[in-house]
Amino acid sequence: MWAVKLVEVIFNISFVQFGTHPLHADGLQGIVLMPFIHSGFSHLIANSGSFIILSIALFYFYRDLSLKVLIWIWFLSGIWVWFGGRESWHIGASGVIYGLSSFLFVSGMIRKNTQLAALAMVVAFLYGSMIWGIFPDFFPKENISWEGHLGGFVAGIILAFYYRKSGPQAKKYSWELEDEVENEDVDEENAYWNKSQKNTNTT
Repeated sequence: MWAVKLVEVIFNISFVQFGTHPLHADGLQGIVLMPFIHSGFSHLIANSGSFIILSIALFYFYRDLSLKVLIWIWFLSGIWVWFGGRESWHIGASGVIYGLSSFLFVSGMIRKNTQLAALAMVVAFLYGSMIWGIFPDFFPKENISWEGHLGGFVAGIILAFYYRKSGPQAKKYSWELEDEVENEDVDEENAYWNKSQKNTNTT
């Protein structure tokens, strides 16, 4: 992201045409390239800071899933902007950021893992106000791609449920494990008596 912006500034050029142009063939490359391109340094600083924080959280707590989740959010947010965005060039990494935040929050809430639940609360505290960015009426006079925000937000929720049984799970305590062992012993005993009864009935 920073390399792209520095090249733009040094050579006095613009890479906006490499963003996403909805329903136009010349905008398909933006599905992949859009997050690298920003309108200015304020836009870049805001997005890169959030991207770093949320990416670190994703790769630390979801090591086995992190790369897959990031790639899917990246592509899905771009694809949905291309299909459903306004007639304009859409740039920036906001869609990916919205996807990461919604994934971390929803996944942390549904996994019944105390660490992930705490992470979800931190994400909600730091980025909860971002929810307004998915509504078009919130930016009536600003050139904000709320479509990218919404696409990333929905992608993160979908992936949180899709991967809910993969990666870190709820921790089981000693008494829960003891209950499982006892239940297994009871099941084995019942299976033995059922088998014995079956043999008795058939002789």
